Amino acid sequence: MKVGVLALQGAFAAHSHLLAELGAEPIEVREPAHLAAVDALVMPGGESTTMSLLLESSGLSDPLAARLADGLPVLGTCAGMILLATEALDGRADQRTFGAIDLTVRRNGYGRQRDSFETDLDVDGVDGGPFHAVFIRAPVVERTGPGVVVGATVEGHPVL
Repeated sequence: MKVGVLALQGAFAAHSHLLAELGAEPIEVREPAHLAAVDALVMPGGESTTMSLLLESSGLSDPLAARLADGLPVLGTCAGMILLATEALDGRADQRTFGAIDLTVRRNGYGRQRDSFETDLDVDGVDGGPFHAVFIRAPVVERTGPGVVVGATVEGHPVL
């Protein structure tokens, strides 16, 4: 399976490495032709405003919107989740979200850099003990739509 990793900014190298270890064929997506070649996509963490601007300048924004509307499987972590949400709060007025997941997300909702934290999550449906998670200037999910399945929470807020 060819899994694209949005490689404009952020933690794309770590995602590509892990996907390769799992047996997928990672493709770093930087332009529309790369996106056309993938079966699924990972949108990593990074800085969502910067990623939004780079999606526009690279010509990826509209092709990505079309692939998402056609049902492209996608995983968004941190900034990726913000971009996939229906609504992003506390962002720039011109920041694009794709509405692929029925969420309202607050950028940097857990606070500034000094408010970063780590915690163990109990993930629904995953055996083998807790999943260690790191929240660095992380977004907070403020609202989930009726079709969204929440797999883990922190202080009552969905994180997976």
